[in-house]
Amino acid sequence: MSQTIQTESAPLPDGFLSQLEAIVGAVGMITDPADMEPYIDEQRGLFRGITPCVIRPASTEEVSQVLAACYDADVAIVPQGGNTGLCGGAVASGEIIVSLSRMNTVRAVDPANFTMTVDAGCVLADLQHVADEHDRLFPLSLGAEGSCQIGGNLSTNAGGTAVVRYGNTRELTLGLEVVLPDGRIWDGLTGLRKNNTGYDLKHLFIGAEGSLGIITGAVIKMFPKPRSRHTAFIALKDLDSVLEVLGRARAASADTVSGFELIPRIAIEISVRHIDGAIDFLDDPHDWCALIEFESSDANSNLGDVMETFLGTAFEDGLIVDAVIAQSETQRQQMWFLREAMVLAQKPEGASIKNDVSVPISSVPEFIRQANAAVTQACPGIRPVAFGHVGDGNVHYNLTQPNGADGAEFLARWDEICHIVHDVVDSMRGSFSAEHGIGKIKVAELAAHKAGVEIDMMRGIKAMLDPKGLMNPGKVL
Repeated sequence: MSQTIQTESAPLPDGFLSQLEAIVGAVGMITDPADMEPYIDEQRGLFRGITPCVIRPASTEEVSQVLAACYDADVAIVPQGGNTGLCGGAVASGEIIVSLSRMNTVRAVDPANFTMTVDAGCVLADLQHVADEHDRLFPLSLGAEGSCQIGGNLSTNAGGTAVVRYGNTRELTLGLEVVLPDGRIWDGLTGLRKNNTGYDLKHLFIGAEGSLGIITGAVIKMFPKPRSRHTAFIALKDLDSVLEVLGRARAASADTVSGFELIPRIAIEISVRHIDGAIDFLDDPHDWCALIEFESSDANSNLGDVMETFLGTAFEDGLIVDAVIAQSETQRQQMWFLREAMVLAQKPEGASIKNDVSVPISSVPEFIRQANAAVTQACPGIRPVAFGHVGDGNVHYNLTQPNGADGAEFLARWDEICHIVHDVVDSMRGSFSAEHGIGKIKVAELAAHKAGVEIDMMRGIKAMLDPKGLMNPGKVL
């Protein structure tokens, strides 16, 4: 399904590349096709981008000068972080790529204020490590954390596995530094938690996917470092019981649930089949399971006892039918590895149509039932793999091709099948993009599912901040 955006880049003004090289230096410019490959390839293989060059500024001032030059010359830009997005938002279709990868400095750590001020190019896992070194936690965690960058996380309002307790990236951000399309720098790097001085401008850029400006720095929240974690892999009586189990877990743990992942039987089976190290923790097969984690900053907390009591009561009341509590950090990591393995295991099973949706938590079971029925009617034999962060209502509703089907023919039905799923989401006042963004893949879906007044407001903001339409054109709107 790989799609080349176009065959060649638009011509640049004479001497323009030399002008950019004078700003960022030879080390900050890539024009060799082989060296540009990591910036052009899209990880799902859905798109094949093209660009005349990759610009890698080393400072906010250099970003400012690059954008000002592009603005004056009417040259379009695609901002790029770690290029780990799942919707084609960082794919260039002839535009210049501006990569933030050289801007990877932690500018300041303020443990007393529980904040860290960072460059946009910092890798997420590195920020987790810095927080840990200061006896703090930066809770954003997702599968690509070893290569994704915080600027990209901010630009897509990334979610991850800990949203149930800590919130999306938006909730983890206090301030931003942004270079506007014309090169002006907005310094909003405040570490304040209370600041009611007009519009909270940072929220315009968080989730905007680089379509309004380039985030170059951020003040992010830290939290007390967890010293006690208790994790369990459980088998649910049925799909509906997940709601009661989640509610009881939050109440029993004093709302210290830091992870609650719904896992279907098919996901366990394909993970064990295809991924080395993936383990089925329960003796008997069950249709629906969940991975639950409690955490506390108190090393002497009684969360272990709380977990055992909570599970025992849920078992007695018929909500769960089996459970395994991790007895070591190794076993805990194995449980989380299974959760990540089910993403990788879908590829060997054949073509897969991906949906990242959210509905009210109370609607998750009914959404899965209705969506399963609808897609099965349209494509008999289709294999739904519905899993994800049910603690925040986010379901990764992935659909694997029927056994023996032609993969290319199945993928050709991507839009058709996604429309069916998204209609179910709409009926429950949900979102067809929970944490992956819009990018290129979902632009038509945004137009179809957003109310006209919302689209008008978004276009108005875009026109005000980016009147020439140079920032990540063709994405989001």
